[in-house]
Amino acid sequence: MTSDRYLTASEAAAALNVSLSTLYSYVSRGMLRSEPVAGHPRERRYLQEDVSRLVERKELRSDPTKAAARSLRWGAPVLDSSLTLIDGGRIYYRGRDALELAQQASVEEVAALLWVGDHKEAESLFARPAEELTREIKDLFKRTTHLGPVERCQLALPLGASIDPGAYDLRPMAVARTGARILSLLLSAVCGAAVSGPADLSLQRAWSLRRKSAAPALRAALILCADHELNVSTFTARCIASAQATPYEVVIGALAALKGRRHGGQTAEVEALFRETGRARRPRETLANRLRLGGRLPGFGHQLYPNGDPRAALLLSLAKTHGRGAVLEFAAGLVDVAGGLTGERPNLDFGLVALAHALGLPAESPLALFTLGRTLGWIAHAIEQYADAQIIRPRARYIGPAPERLP
Repeated sequence: MTSDRYLTASEAAAALNVSLSTLYSYVSRGMLRSEPVAGHPRERRYLQEDVSRLVERKELRSDPTKAAARSLRWGAPVLDSSLTLIDGGRIYYRGRDALELAQQASVEEVAALLWVGDHKEAESLFARPAEELTREIKDLFKRTTHLGPVERCQLALPLGASIDPGAYDLRPMAVARTGARILSLLLSAVCGAAVSGPADLSLQRAWSLRRKSAAPALRAALILCADHELNVSTFTARCIASAQATPYEVVIGALAALKGRRHGGQTAEVEALFRETGRARRPRETLANRLRLGGRLPGFGHQLYPNGDPRAALLLSLAKTHGRGAVLEFAAGLVDVAGGLTGERPNLDFGLVALAHALGLPAESPLALFTLGRTLGWIAHAIEQYADAQIIRPRARYIGPAPERLP
């Protein structure tokens, strides 16, 4: 096969440990997808992800313990959700193409779509004027101007929770209204002052962006970050929600996970890569040296998108349309060099950093955009989880020393 994404019939049958006739029956029953091979009309090729999914199903039946362990590492689905589908290199929020929403809908409409299933509810959810910040939160913002925007979010959330008794109402619409208050609080923390109006316009004003086209680009970034199935911060959110913690506590825990270096914290590593290669006379050698020393290139590759992350592609396109030329040439050069060295394409982290540089956003804005956008998804998953009476409580397979037996 010319791509790691596909297997020949013999390879697929071997992976499944079945005969070719059984493989063909899987196709006829809709369990596998097959495609014609260009130039070879009698040959078919099979998607690796479909074959892997069937292998996991077989393992689940024969050895549930082993299958459960694999499911925690990009394996079989472990939770039901009606929020986000990732399929065929595309992303869908409740059946709506996320890339189309990023270019056509408002942040508030996508929030309403994810939270209550109807984008038309945005007006009622976000109709209330922004509340005046309490003296404690105002003082917090004054005392933390030296901190980054996400650190201010982490400090503001417990204060916001302490004055919001409505957050203990865990009915769906009540949680959606709490979500609107949380989003407003986080926007204020990022902007450093009370905000009102749409999220994208609030950021444009706070960041003093003169280009009118900056707001649509910011809006698209927030929407593309809104949800991505069971990533580590969202799984954290669902675990916390399953304990019947409030939405504030859900977001506090999820944000802690998002900041991790293997998650949203990757944006800081991409920013460091931009600085490092920007100072180098030969960027290719700089990237090659990283690989020689056993490192990897942050901002490239994603296991769910072997043909490239569509979110990054849209963000780079928006950066090209609305941003500054020199920065874009530099980012495009990085993409070309990294692709030549590793074969990997840019992911969301790279797209956020490239957009931030192209628009001239302040330091740490990529993670701030990620935080604000992903809050929409965390609240949506909390609403789903509250409706489930079961707590998320997996078991661990003990591999330590055997217990000592008393005589």
